[in-house]
Amino acid sequence: MELRHLRYFVAVAESLSFTAAAERLGVSQPPLSQQIRDLEAELGTPLLWRTSRSVALTPAGTAFLARARGILGAVEEACAEARAVGAGRTGTLDLGLTGSILAGPLGGLIRVFGERYPDVLVRLHEMPPGEQPAALHAQRIDLGFLRRPPEDPALRVVQAWPEAVGVALPAGHRLAAQGAIALADLRDEPFVSLRLRDSRFATDLWEACRNAGFVPRLVQQVVESASLVNLVAAGLGVALVPESAGAVPRPDVAYRPLLGPAPTADVCALYRAPAGAVTENFLALMRDALDGTGGAGPVAS
Repeated sequence: MELRHLRYFVAVAESLSFTAAAERLGVSQPPLSQQIRDLEAELGTPLLWRTSRSVALTPAGTAFLARARGILGAVEEACAEARAVGAGRTGTLDLGLTGSILAGPLGGLIRVFGERYPDVLVRLHEMPPGEQPAALHAQRIDLGFLRRPPEDPALRVVQAWPEAVGVALPAGHRLAAQGAIALADLRDEPFVSLRLRDSRFATDLWEACRNAGFVPRLVQQVVESASLVNLVAAGLGVALVPESAGAVPRPDVAYRPLLGPAPTADVCALYRAPAGAVTENFLALMRDALDGTGGAGPVAS
């Protein structure tokens, strides 16, 4: 028994006419009649009563019609679901990130993606940057967002958005009066930093200070940029932070840009290849939404 037998039978049963059913199906009447006879032979019972003037369902045909409609409906649902999954219109999207990444455009991207693909479930997984490659390989996440991606030939990297590095200073700090600050101006300052063992970004900032002629004096190391800002506000030291960290003004913290040449805090998206359709849709949205915007502004829907 094949699906066409069910479709042919349903067409005849609903129209109670072989001629009308053949027109509906776009086939000639003799093959249609043969397919129905083959179906009845396989079932071992007649499904239709036929006369020269009419067609009617037998009791077996009435019962079989309900089941056949259900099977064909389930097949159509399965096909529609497969098409939706294949096009990335449904499914799940697991994103790995640090909390500080959400201070940039990513939150707006997630909102717009949800509006465009309401049947895709987006799940956020906060984790240190160093854990994201392993999570990608283990398929716990589909996309990772970090500032300094590792060199891994099994993973693909695209720039998500550019971001500058600035300085967070306690309010009233002597350098806060300057419009911009050179790294060398910070040589005698105590630093609070992202934890070096967890963050390649923090290591790059350390090296930038060394290239500016000094080794930063670290007094505290933390996991999140938000914690850095809180420590700066408490007066423990200064911090090199992504510009998004200063997006929300605080009266107890002053944010100043760095004079060039200065390190950057560009955010990259990291994913397995080949990417699934849902991931590809998110990447396409990201490219379109941030194209030409510099990645700093809000994401429009």
